[in-house]
Amino acid sequence: MLVRLANDAVAIACGADAVADACAAAGIIPERVSSRGMHWLEPLLDIDGRGYGPVAPGDVAAILRGEDEHLAIGTIDDHPFLKCQQRLIFARAGKTRPLSLEDYAATGGWSGLDIARASAPVDVVETVLASGLRGRGGAGFPAGIKWRTVAAAPDPCRYIVCNADEGDSGTFADRMVMEGDPFLLIEGMAIAAHAVGAQKGFVYIRSEYPVAVARMRAAIGLSRDLIAPFELEVFVGAGAYVCGEETALLNSMEGKRGEVRAKPPIPALAGLFGKPTIVNNVLTLAAVPWILSHGAEAYAQFGMGRSRGTMPVQLAGNVRYGGLVEIAFGMTLGELVNDIGGGTVGGRPVKAVQVGGPLGAYIPPEQFHLPFDYEAFAQAEALIGHGGITVFDDRTHMGRMARFAFSFCAAESCGKCTPCRLGSTRGVELMDQILSGDRVADHIVTMTDLAEVMKHGSLCALGGFTPYPVMSALRHWPEDFGVSPDV
Repeated sequence: MLVRLANDAVAIACGADAVADACAAAGIIPERVSSRGMHWLEPLLDIDGRGYGPVAPGDVAAILRGEDEHLAIGTIDDHPFLKCQQRLIFARAGKTRPLSLEDYAATGGWSGLDIARASAPVDVVETVLASGLRGRGGAGFPAGIKWRTVAAAPDPCRYIVCNADEGDSGTFADRMVMEGDPFLLIEGMAIAAHAVGAQKGFVYIRSEYPVAVARMRAAIGLSRDLIAPFELEVFVGAGAYVCGEETALLNSMEGKRGEVRAKPPIPALAGLFGKPTIVNNVLTLAAVPWILSHGAEAYAQFGMGRSRGTMPVQLAGNVRYGGLVEIAFGMTLGELVNDIGGGTVGGRPVKAVQVGGPLGAYIPPEQFHLPFDYEAFAQAEALIGHGGITVFDDRTHMGRMARFAFSFCAAESCGKCTPCRLGSTRGVELMDQILSGDRVADHIVTMTDLAEVMKHGSLCALGGFTPYPVMSALRHWPEDFGVSPDV
């Protein structure tokens, strides 16, 4: 009997350690593996491929004896939540031990690095470019172009920096990679290092991820000889949201105040310590081993338009089946929220979803026909961002959510540029006046002008994207601002 139980932060928070103790008391030591991302079922007990969840310690003995089936979900791989997915990055989820080099190698690990090191660096860059891989951290910039720029830089000292400062609400895919499959990220960074001639790399992880920090450090120690001469270490950030922006992150790493740098120069030419630097998100780098192992053409077969490959979507908020859904670009928002996510927990109507974190646009059910695609979302004045989808039911007051966007920006602004530093605070004041019913029409005109200034005048996406949730809420739910929908 093979018994598996996840040991990532969500499973542990839901009581997986106590379930493991109950298994041990019954004479079975469970294999602690990565999470499958079916968070509503955690702790999920896997017994020879059959799932039981959510399991409490008191359920364990009867389940192991085969006497209790009320928590059974059948064969896990056949569950509808998983059957509709195309898992490339999360192919090992729930099946391997995070810090087992043996498990990683047995499931195809290091094959991408072997192929890369047997190839000329320029060919590796061109493979990534041909695959259509775009940055999964929010901007969607082609990864291959960034790599080509660093590779062509005249300075021989180059760095690879993984942006693991996953600060968007409702996102957890980066954490799941680092806690569940850390060697995958290490392999992706080692491939990038070979491609551009980098000698050193850093994984910048927010301090709120202690399990990820510990696991990445352990994995780096275990794989040090396998990735040599490339050297890798973890840098722990202090938790500032703005440090998810690449230049603020680099300032933080250099011991400076975590604030945005004006561009140019871009980090690919003058990044960490003024040297050419690749700054890529966890999911971007984690996609690279599959691309090298299977080829650029195979990866580009997934997706639509200019959005190629797969995207790990994270369902959160008031959603019945919250968790990780890795799908090829092109699935509609409605399919993700209603068919896979199951709608809201209590069955109330969905009023809005916010895609792309706290600075993403609010999207009403009338637009759930949108395909999950960078260009389709841009045309709808929305963002895919890091792939987080937060669900809200019909009791949500969208005017208050717009106020929250301004207040979030005010709290997290680095203060370097005036549109973000002052605009966010003025936005909170305007929203307070609007919500109190004071000269609503006049203040909405002023707020709209303010949003335009922030959108086009801010140095980075923190101030530049804050208008997305504000104006989308006003556009789709004017009644929550005290305005007639007919106006």
